[in-house]
Amino acid sequence: MSWEWIVILVIILVVVVFISLTVKIVPQQRVGVVERLGKFNRLLNPGLNILIPVIDQVRVFHDLRIQQANVPPQTVITKDNVQVQIDTIIFYQVVGPEQATYGISDYVYGVRNISTATMRQIIGKLELDETLSGREKISTEIRIALDEATEKWGVRIERVEVIDIKPPLDIQEAMDKQMKAERSKRAIVLEAEAAKQDMILRAEGDKQSKILKAEGDKEARIREAEGLRQAQELEGQGRAKAIQVVAEAENTRIQLLRDAALTEQVLAYQSFEALKEVAKGPANKVFIPSNAVETLGSLGAIGELFKEGKGAK
Repeated sequence: MSWEWIVILVIILVVVVFISLTVKIVPQQRVGVVERLGKFNRLLNPGLNILIPVIDQVRVFHDLRIQQANVPPQTVITKDNVQVQIDTIIFYQVVGPEQATYGISDYVYGVRNISTATMRQIIGKLELDETLSGREKISTEIRIALDEATEKWGVRIERVEVIDIKPPLDIQEAMDKQMKAERSKRAIVLEAEAAKQDMILRAEGDKQSKILKAEGDKEARIREAEGLRQAQELEGQGRAKAIQVVAEAENTRIQLLRDAALTEQVLAYQSFEALKEVAKGPANKVFIPSNAVETLGSLGAIGELFKEGKGAK
């Protein structure tokens, strides 16, 4: 290879290096921190950016998306002296690239250490049962402590999750036995409660049945008495109506007799006319009331009546 080709290759290499140091393409959701002569100059936003070679240098690129940092399992002691192992995971986001670069050397490491220290303080104030049932409380208190510390680092804590809380093996076995005993107790209580409810419902049903039967009998007797009373009232009303009709008929008959001018003497005469017909019968004696005789005597007809009667004898 001649010297001319070597010079050309060197020039091409220098040009490529120059372009790579000058042109920077930053992808979306990433940002670069640019230092000029060792001092913060500006941020490289997503897109095409031009730098001055050698003078400008990109110190670091930050990912602006929400990221997660796993905190290694930590063994902590509860208030009642029980060792438990806790796994947590932290979700965070870089909101200040300049502070995240110059505020702390490694904000992920800092977040993990603060999370561990805060977790020890929180668990030390809780008993085992409170620790096992207080995941939400533990997560909230860790997030509050991290927010206070990471605000000046340009990092925002989005969420802290307690993944698992593991008590010692013997404690787990005791908890399993306690849980089984509690479930058996609950099952027995539920069975007893079901039997009690069954007896109550049956007794209630029997009571309601007897009440309904008694009410039915009562209603039947009331209706029967009411029917009898109405029947007696109707019967009495019928008798009263019949008596009234008979009385009215008698009154009408008397009124008709009066209208026909049937005096006492005419009635007596008609009576003796009837006796005359009676005397023609097989009887050999006829008794006449004394007042009737007096009445007929005044009429002068009694003599003939007796004559005819003796002749008939």
